[in-house]
Amino acid sequence: MLLLSVQRRTPAYKEFELSIEPKTHLVSAGVSGIVGAATVLALLYFGRDVLIPITLAIILSLLVAPWVQRLRHIGLGPTASVGVAVLTLALALGAVGFAIGLQVVRIGASLPQYTDTIRSKVAAVEQLASGRLGRFNSEAGRLVEQWADGPAPGAATLPRAAADGGPVPVEIHEAPLKPLQLLLRIASSIWPPLETAGIVLVVLVFVLLEHEALRDRFIRLAGGDDLRATTVAVNDAGQRLSRFFVSQFAVNVGTGGLVWLGLSLLGLSQALLWGAMTATLRFIPYIGVPIAACCATLLAAAVAPGWSLALMTLLLFLCIEVVVAQMVEPKLYGHTTGLSPLSVVIAAIFWSWIWGPVGLVLSTPLTLCLVVAGRYVRALNMFEILLGEMPALTLPQNFYQRALSGDSQEIIASARRILARKTFAAYCDAVLAPALHLARADLDAKTISKGEQLKVASAIAAVIEALGEKPRWWRRYGRTSMLEDLNIGRELRHRREALLGENQGALDVPAGTIVLCIGAGSVGDELAAEILVRILRLQGIDGRHIALDEFDGTPPDDFNPAVLALYCLVSIEPAKEQSQIAAALAALAGFLPDAEPLALLIASPFEQLVLQDSDAGGGRAVARSFEAAAQACQRILRGKRPLPPKT
Repeated sequence: MLLLSVQRRTPAYKEFELSIEPKTHLVSAGVSGIVGAATVLALLYFGRDVLIPITLAIILSLLVAPWVQRLRHIGLGPTASVGVAVLTLALALGAVGFAIGLQVVRIGASLPQYTDTIRSKVAAVEQLASGRLGRFNSEAGRLVEQWADGPAPGAATLPRAAADGGPVPVEIHEAPLKPLQLLLRIASSIWPPLETAGIVLVVLVFVLLEHEALRDRFIRLAGGDDLRATTVAVNDAGQRLSRFFVSQFAVNVGTGGLVWLGLSLLGLSQALLWGAMTATLRFIPYIGVPIAACCATLLAAAVAPGWSLALMTLLLFLCIEVVVAQMVEPKLYGHTTGLSPLSVVIAAIFWSWIWGPVGLVLSTPLTLCLVVAGRYVRALNMFEILLGEMPALTLPQNFYQRALSGDSQEIIASARRILARKTFAAYCDAVLAPALHLARADLDAKTISKGEQLKVASAIAAVIEALGEKPRWWRRYGRTSMLEDLNIGRELRHRREALLGENQGALDVPAGTIVLCIGAGSVGDELAAEILVRILRLQGIDGRHIALDEFDGTPPDDFNPAVLALYCLVSIEPAKEQSQIAAALAALAGFLPDAEPLALLIASPFEQLVLQDSDAGGGRAVARSFEAAAQACQRILRGKRPLPPKT
């Protein structure tokens, strides 16, 4: 917001130069972006046969790299460590693939044995599916059977055509395959996956051998002039990705092992197949484990006469997944992958469309790589914004955006989540005060309309009254504007006075218990003073609010000066109000000589404050935040020394 305001305050000739800049450059940039995106999509789709093995090899290199490093630490050379790691990986994958193949062959051979069980289960399900739906299904099935068993068009004329010497139907039976032909057919079916696996292993070997060289090339390509920062970023990103992939691989393999063990104890056949399927499908977010659970449950329902085995199988998957997802994964690599849930679903759809089943399995790792790259490479920062789980807007920006939309309830709900672990003063320092500075910057730049000012003012009033005191749902907040015409801080004070009295409370209170909060002059200062009063009251301190122009030095008739412990002058624009603050503090010192002085100066976090505390506060105690001011008031009220000025 500050950047916008600065640009709008540039001289007229600068604005003229910007206005006469041809738009053809923007149009050509947009067209170039569209053409570039289309080219990338075309390369991903038509080059999938080449890109899939390379991508698999790179992701496997992140898994195998820690192992290679350990082998090198024990004394093996670079080539020997890579060879041992890749050979071990190939043997392990081959053994698992061979075992899974045997399981698939066995389950295919044993399915005919379960025909009677499957028929009885289907009949039981049909009996449960009674009513109109059951009658509709039966009628539809009868019609389908009649249509399937009826004569095909022209079939009635075949005998006549044959009698007349017409064409005679002929059935062609394929001759049995010879052993060599059978072997060739089997080889042709298994050759594509073997070819892909071979390419992956070869690329993996070279990626691991040239790991440092590839890293240096990437640093040279993306580093630019800042070699140190790029090196740190690349090393950090590589280590983070490697740790995450290793942890995820270990968790998935462990989950598959638990499923294998549990199904074996339950007595379900081909338990190894379902364990391997669970470990593989678990790389697919949200739907991977349910797919494996449904397949295993269907087999359990087919092989067992009753339903107990199917229910226990489903319960086993549910228990294991809940324990792993809620207890194991958070301790290893956090509750989430760093991706937003929507981006995970969209990535799964996109990569499965581009690369098929392999893309579905690799969707989360590939998307995570893009997010990590966007975190460190400026040109790819859009991926972190679009796909990452980090909020796109900061908390103050989110507050201001919701206020511009008039959505005060969403602001209050978000604030209550923050207040569950922080105080109201800390929330005001971290969220509310910066949001006020954003609004002030737009007001100074004249980029905010009257209607938007009313929405922002109403939202701020609703939030302060909902959080700074006990919520009263029956009260309606008026459409007031603290940004231009009306003083929302004074309006909030009047609403408080309507409940507590004209003096915001009784005056016959113990000596040294009242804290007087005074705005430095602007409407923003009045609002900040009212916020400080509500913070103090939430902490049990008797805070009172008065405007500087209302302070004429004449106290009420029944006012005892001894009840006033200190006064706090509040400013949210200390850089602009430096002379005004000094004059106000000098005047207040003459009016209230026995009260302790305090200055609360809340500078904008979006601009640099050049004045010193001693200059702004005239040598008096200065606080830079609502929380620091509340702590200073508590110290003074306890009779301790006031907050010393900073140097």
